[in-house]
Amino acid sequence: MKNPITYLQNIGTYFIMIKDIFRRPTKWSVMKPLILKDIDDLIIGSIGIVAFISFFVGGVVAIQTSLNMTSPIMPKYLVGFATRQSIILEFAPTFISIIMAGKVGSFITSSIGTMRVTEQIDALEVMGINGINYLVFPKFIALTLYPFVISIAMFLGILGGLMACVYGGYGTMEDYIEGVQLDFIPFHFIYAFIKTFVFAFLLATIPSYYGYFMKGGALEVGKASTTSFVWTSVMIILVNFLLTSLLLG
Repeated sequence: MKNPITYLQNIGTYFIMIKDIFRRPTKWSVMKPLILKDIDDLIIGSIGIVAFISFFVGGVVAIQTSLNMTSPIMPKYLVGFATRQSIILEFAPTFISIIMAGKVGSFITSSIGTMRVTEQIDALEVMGINGINYLVFPKFIALTLYPFVISIAMFLGILGGLMACVYGGYGTMEDYIEGVQLDFIPFHFIYAFIKTFVFAFLLATIPSYYGYFMKGGALEVGKASTTSFVWTSVMIILVNFLLTSLLLG
């Protein structure tokens, strides 16, 4: 087991890294193509898997809700209501973020870690470039578009529930849509997107930290990717609990 001092040192180094992201910025002419590449890799490249998972999980939520409504006095529109609440409040912002910690987080850690192993980061620092700003800032800016991915997950999750409900014979389209519209609270959307912005920050910085400060060779790159996924997921779950307590408690 690690010494508690090591954890404190890691936390301190992480916050110093966050400060250094915005220190001695790289020229915009150099930064712009890096940001566009990271948007393509981290955001656009993730839409496919997010859309696939969201659609079918939305369908599963609708089917499970319908199958568990055994009482005849329970109205059919509750399927749509339960699906909407599950998708908007928890599934889209939180569980998609944990999936993205595996996809995006591992990609960030391995790409920066490989640069560390091949001494490209050392070369940047020798040239007087702020390596943390050069490598992490584009990923931070790219992931400010992460709420766009989550909004797609919300839409397709609810659509998947509708398709499963109607074509699986679990209810009518009218009942499902009535449930989706029932007692809608606009603040739930605000709450979901506040969480999403915080999770995007964690997704950009924690994997970058483990990639940038890793030591060793190619084997350690794989270990750093695994560690970054674990700690990003843990922090997402903890922050989710805190934000839910603060915003909805």
